[in-house]
Amino acid sequence: MVHLPLSERAAQLRQLLNQYSFEYHVLDLPSVDDAIYDSLFNELKEIESQHPELVTSDSPTQRVGNELVGSFDKVKHSTRMLSLNDVFDKSDVEAWVRRMDKLLPGATHEFFADIKMDGLACALVYENGVLVRAVTRGDSFIGEDVTMNVRTIRNVPLRLRETKNYEHYLTGRTEVRGEIVMLKQDFEALNERQKREGKPLYANPRNLAAGTIRQLDPRLVAERPLSFRAYDLLRDDPSEVSTNMAAYEALSAIGITRNEQASVFTSLEKLMAFINDWDQKRHDLPFNTDGLVVKVNDRAQFAELGIVGKQPRGAVAYKYAAEQATTIVKDIVISLGRTGAATPTAVFDPVVVAGTTVQHASLHNADEIARKDVRVGDTVIVYKAGDIIPQVKQVVLELRPKDARVFDYEEALKSQYPELTFYRPDGEVVYRVEGVSGPILLKKALEHYASKGALDIDTLGEKNVSALVDSGLVNDLADIYRLTLDDVLTLERFAEISAHKLIDAIQQKKQPPLDRFIYGLGIRHVGTQTAFDLANKFQSVDGFAHATVDDLASVNGIGTVVTESILGWFADSDNEKLLAKFKELDVHPVYEVVGEGKLAGKHFVITGSLSRLSRDGAAEQIRANGGIFQTATAKDTDYLVTGANVGKSKLEKARQYGTKVISEDDLLEMLNS
Repeated sequence: MVHLPLSERAAQLRQLLNQYSFEYHVLDLPSVDDAIYDSLFNELKEIESQHPELVTSDSPTQRVGNELVGSFDKVKHSTRMLSLNDVFDKSDVEAWVRRMDKLLPGATHEFFADIKMDGLACALVYENGVLVRAVTRGDSFIGEDVTMNVRTIRNVPLRLRETKNYEHYLTGRTEVRGEIVMLKQDFEALNERQKREGKPLYANPRNLAAGTIRQLDPRLVAERPLSFRAYDLLRDDPSEVSTNMAAYEALSAIGITRNEQASVFTSLEKLMAFINDWDQKRHDLPFNTDGLVVKVNDRAQFAELGIVGKQPRGAVAYKYAAEQATTIVKDIVISLGRTGAATPTAVFDPVVVAGTTVQHASLHNADEIARKDVRVGDTVIVYKAGDIIPQVKQVVLELRPKDARVFDYEEALKSQYPELTFYRPDGEVVYRVEGVSGPILLKKALEHYASKGALDIDTLGEKNVSALVDSGLVNDLADIYRLTLDDVLTLERFAEISAHKLIDAIQQKKQPPLDRFIYGLGIRHVGTQTAFDLANKFQSVDGFAHATVDDLASVNGIGTVVTESILGWFADSDNEKLLAKFKELDVHPVYEVVGEGKLAGKHFVITGSLSRLSRDGAAEQIRANGGIFQTATAKDTDYLVTGANVGKSKLEKARQYGTKVISEDDLLEMLNS
């Protein structure tokens, strides 16, 4: 696995984010989605928060925007057009409220919330009710004068409406801040026209709106259907606008378009209900959005809370789960499906995509890996196809480690499955195991699942397994729990009594010990001891299924090969379905806490051939009495149990560590005393 020093990773992220920022703010030609920028930005922010010594003055976390270029006049904003801190869940919102409570003890908060628009921020300045200037956000201090272009936007009033009780907004300076957007239906209609005329299609509404407003010819701007939606109202005397909701009411009164969804809440619970409701309904809005803006409604409180760094303390941007994110590929493992097909999977640092945490994604086949050129150590963009299946979209080549090697598929097959031979049928993209078929693999898997070391299902031996699979009654491991007496009686091998015995034996194993169930799944390189260690570590099937690379590496005795095998098994969609099926059929493995016993805390290793106990039987008895069974002698090993034909090297290692050497009889005496 490739591990890049944090200092180098931070430097790469700074360079790439600054490039993305230049494309977005200066050229208005972003090359990546906002979600990708946010994902990389958050990674850099996390590194810098944990390692402040890595913060540099040119880091994108230390500034708001870039220097402006172009032929538009520069205009200084009356007050900065600030950005907001992002929050992602209820706990983040609660933390934000607690911080405000510390600064304003005893104060009660009203929360103002509105849909966050995905457009180009702009400030409209009215003098005595007449539009005199429109200025882009720019670097938050200075923007560009785009007045002539904004005058072409039909819903921007050139003169404010005079309405009873709001006449004072037509006197003096009134500033309206908002977003220039292109509504989704207008964008689609424009692209339809482009298509009919054989012209290139536009990428997305936000980019088109930003690019349009910076055109030098207002006539071209007038041809494109832009809209303005306000989110703030400023007066020289702040007391004239007491709350954010009052500002919205005034905006409507003086003829400015604003979002009608904006609401005020007196409790955090009601606010979160509003946020969650719009997570479901946001795709029906006329414009694109990735979240909501939440502010303290009282503007005097907002001002008193002040600003920290680049963001106001009294407002946050609640971001919905990104549909794309970036992460680092830790490994590429290959899993074997029940038909013998070899499927590659990218294993990466856990990342939240579309609301769920994912840590692996199918790479489909060798050709797909080569086409996308995915390598271990690469930073990749991950998305969910149909909001369900994690997929690798592309590699961020600018962040590729210098020592990242092209993935050799055939070499990886030899390394991960040295005892198997693979072939690739003509005309196919999938490698398959040579000499086996789906039924053969299933029979072997079911025999293993029912074996004494695993679930120990009586009467489910080789011949009965073959009969069940060949008849089509069993198509995976979980299917045995679907079997009925009538099903089994259709097979020639079974009479009434033997059929009853089989069904009863299977049903008695619906709550097997967790370690036996894990072993029974047949994950390559996971033996009885490893299964026992995994059960002790994760204590449930779900805990085991969601284990990360680092989680698995923390289990004693589990190295890279075993980790690859486990991750590959869980990455296979057939295995995901299998575990879900076990649950549906009420198969619930139980974690058995090993109680105190006569061998409590003592570590045992067995070597050589035992005459009265099997190795698995001895290990089971040691565990049942509170002891810890190990597969190899280590510094903490208390006893080396020796049978026949013990090698001198193992005895020498025991002497080296001070491990006490005992016989099988000695062990039995300890167990029976």
